[in-house]
Parts: sequence; C-alpha cells; structure tokens
Amino acid sequence: MTASTVFISGATGFIAQHIILQLLKKGYNVVGQVRSSSKGDALAKDVKSSRFSYEVVEVLEKEGAFDNALASHPEVSVFIHTASPVTFSPEDNERDVLIPAINGTKNVLASIKKVAPQIKRVILTSSAVASGSFAELQDPKFIGGEDSWNPITYEQAVSGDAVAAYEGSKKFAEQAAWDFVKKEHPKFSLTAILPVYVFGPQAFVSGLKSLNETTQLIANVLQLKKDDPIPPVENSYVDVRDAAAAHIGAFEKDSAAGKRLLVTSGRFHYQNVVDIVRENFPQYADQLPIGTPAGKNQFAGYTKLEDSNATQILGIDYIGFKKVISDEIKQILDNQA
Repeated sequence: MTASTVFISGATGFIAQHIILQLLKKGYNVVGQVRSSSKGDALAKDVKSSRFSYEVVEVLEKEGAFDNALASHPEVSVFIHTASPVTFSPEDNERDVLIPAINGTKNVLASIKKVAPQIKRVILTSSAVASGSFAELQDPKFIGGEDSWNPITYEQAVSGDAVAAYEGSKKFAEQAAWDFVKKEHPKFSLTAILPVYVFGPQAFVSGLKSLNETTQLIANVLQLKKDDPIPPVENSYVDVRDAAAAHIGAFEKDSAAGKRLLVTSGRFHYQNVVDIVRENFPQYADQLPIGTPAGKNQFAGYTKLEDSNATQILGIDYIGFKKVISDEIKQILDNQA
C-alpha cells in the first residue's frame, strides 16, 4: 500500500530508530511515540529531520493511552507498534512485563479502531520466541517458525524466571493482537514481525550510552581473556537494519497483510563472534581465546526455521554475519570513552 505518514510506538528502541531512519530516507513522514518530552527532544536531535515529530504517551497499558496522540494526526495511515517492555530483572513478572506488553498492545489497537479509522495497516513487532522457546530455538533440530507458537503457559510466564516472563510477554501480546482483529473486525489489517536475535550497529551513537541486551552480548567479546571458554551461545540472527526493513516491507507489500513474518539471516555461535573479532580487529587477536575456529559447514544438518512468508513476500537480501558483527564492534570501539 502507499502511505505518507507512519506512526511508530517505542520510537527510542533499537529496531525502531532504524525504522525511522529508513522511513525518512524513503520519503515518509514519521510520528514517534516516546515516554517523555526529554526523550523526544533527544531523539529529534539525533534524527535531524523536519519530517519527524513525536508524541508523548507515558503509560502504554493505560486504557485510551493513544487516543489523543492519534486524534492529533489524522494524516497517519500506518501504525508500527514496536513498544514493549524488555527487562531481564523484573520484580514481578506479571506486573512489570506481562501486563504492560499485553495491555499495551490491546490498548493501541483499541485506540486505532476508535479514533483513527483511516489507519489501514498495523505492523506489530513480536519475536521469534513467540514461535518457540529460547531452548527450542537453540535446538538445531527444532521445527517451527511462522506457524508455530511457544508452548509456555501464562501461569509459567508469571511464576517462572525473567526469561519465561519475556517469552510469555511476546507470545501473549501477539496472540492478543490476533484475537483483537478476529473479534473486533477493525478496518486495519495486521502483520506480525518475528525477528530472531537482533545484532548490528545502533542507529545513533547516543544509543551506546546504555547498551541493549543483544549489543551487550556482542560487546562482551572484548572482555574475554586468552584462557576463557567460549560462551555456549548459539541461535539464529538478523541484522537490525534488515529487521527494520522487514517492518517497512510488511506494510508496503499488500501480500503481507494478515501474516506472521519470521525474519532470520542464519545461524551463529559465539565462536563465530570471536573468530570475526580476531580476524578483523587484530589488536584483540592475542587477547581473545582461540576456541575451535568454526568451519564453513558448521551448521550442516541443522533444521532451518520456517520463514517462507518472510522470504517470499519481503525478498530481503540479508546482511551476512561478518558484516553484522564487524559494523557493531567497530561502532563500539570508535565510541569508547
């Protein structure tokens, strides 16, 4: 579909900031939701575009939270909902993670239906963990993807650890969105984007002041010592720039309406991260452990996550892991205090 103005929630997020830059580059106007004027001003300073503006919505899980913001922008025809709590140290899983994610999603959709009927497409940032648990996604024989759901129950998400809370928040928020569309019959269509581990450089250097979970995971390689074991982290990855492009393609391509799109470039092991840093940043070669350098066929026999919708509809030429990690490490090193 064609669109001129896109509203994006959670505008200060890792993926969201790349979405904003790509939208502006393509000629769209963008309205970003932030939680405070100070955050909005800081983002506007980074963006440096007259076609970007922001609206303050402090508490997403409050009923009608987006009513005023959307009513103020009748020109918006696409809504990208990236906002969701990401914390791995909640005091209360249900209060701090599950309810904000689920109710925040439901309230956004309710506001769109009530005050912004001109919006025809809604893109939801979900996660691959909505389709399978972290353990399943790490299993090289796991069969799942765009048609599967994480088996976690709400009770397990409430009573489990922080990882269980995160998995539950993604699953149940996405399911709440699909349930809303089914029951409320809004004028908009819904597409869910399910990215795997998202790596790559920050959109703005200011983002390096407080690293997100995945950026910190990559930055940690620089702290490894010669005799340290290689962390046993293995999963699928996608570059943040590709994840952002997927959100835009999801509303630009009419065939994406009503679909779940799992975006993944391939598999990685932390050994790959070490290998890339040793090769491309020789100043760290003698410091880092060697481990067992990865071979070209290290993932032979692994089951590929089912991503046929994303592959056929979006047609993204995914960025390779070497460039993903090299760009990210270079940015971190260039901006170390």
